[in-house]
Amino acid sequence: MKIVFTGGGTGGHFYPIIAVAEKVNQIIDREHVIKSKLYYFSDSPYDKELLVQNGMFYEEVNSGKMRTYFSLKNFSDIIKIIFGTINAVYKVFSIYPDVVFGKGGYASFPTIFAARFLGIPVVIHESDSAPGRVNKWAGHFAKRIAVSFPEAVDYFPKKNVAWTGQPIRAEIEHPAPKKEALNYFKLEESIPTIFVLGGSQGAELINNTILDALPNLTKKYQIIHQTGIKNFKNVSAQAKVVLAKSKQDSRYMPMPFLNSLQMKMAAGAATIIVSRAGSTIFEIASWGVPSILIPFTNSNADHSRKNAFSYARAGACSVIEEANMTANILDSEIDRILGNKAEYDFMVKNTKSFNKPGAAEKIAQELVYIALSHER
Repeated sequence: MKIVFTGGGTGGHFYPIIAVAEKVNQIIDREHVIKSKLYYFSDSPYDKELLVQNGMFYEEVNSGKMRTYFSLKNFSDIIKIIFGTINAVYKVFSIYPDVVFGKGGYASFPTIFAARFLGIPVVIHESDSAPGRVNKWAGHFAKRIAVSFPEAVDYFPKKNVAWTGQPIRAEIEHPAPKKEALNYFKLEESIPTIFVLGGSQGAELINNTILDALPNLTKKYQIIHQTGIKNFKNVSAQAKVVLAKSKQDSRYMPMPFLNSLQMKMAAGAATIIVSRAGSTIFEIASWGVPSILIPFTNSNADHSRKNAFSYARAGACSVIEEANMTANILDSEIDRILGNKAEYDFMVKNTKSFNKPGAAEKIAQELVYIALSHER
């Protein structure tokens, strides 16, 4: 049995693939499926260690990004797409997998095309409330389609689509116990904790707003701030200047990147979360923590904003538009949510209602079933 996974080279595509691969491996062990191989096709391995841990072979397949606006890069990227697709057809034919699982994103196009061309079954998963261009195209021929948001069902053929929720890695699906998490970060139990998530690359707007708000925030709260690896030195240096005369400077904890254990601990310590509005929404929902989401204004097809307001309609978060994102507004919104116990408890309840556990297991079972059926 051979399964190929493919997706764009971002955490939003990569980590759900890992979540599904983990469950596939569990099924392989449990059902004693012999001669099984898992592959990851993309333009970068993203996290080689996680691929190795899950027994996944990486195959590089380059692709280009077709922007919805005019750019000279579109012309060179067309060449990348053509050569990437030819390469993908060759590699997919050489392996000849029993099923291909696509997570969307421009980097998944060559592999999905190759599977379609070679008559190999395709299963896709869509994390956004409205599908991206690759998944929208693949939805016309995919054998099975899984979606994270219920409203995304309407974009695909009814007979093939199912609302499964978002695949989440087992090691971060549940937060650590509060006391253990606070001890891990050496935080105070009596002070609310703000957990700031800007995505794996960090988010400049969120970072800058947090820095502006630090003097006020550290008087009332303690903060775990994932800055992004590229931004860590700059944010840390600025924070030292901003808090130079503060007696509460120890309440601010910037971190470049959080591994699985640190993420689990930060989720357990968090009283409220400030985040972008990507697939992290589903991790936040699984943790049962109220949040303030800041969607990207210029995300492809306005996905980020649609995701944020879908979650807000569920009563699980508050949304601050980028144009309104200032230190004073963020500070006031945090105060408002944490100062109103009834609303806070209402948001906690709604995060848990929004969460739909078991997505990775359901998708993995379907992949193995299709793979074994195709193998015969």
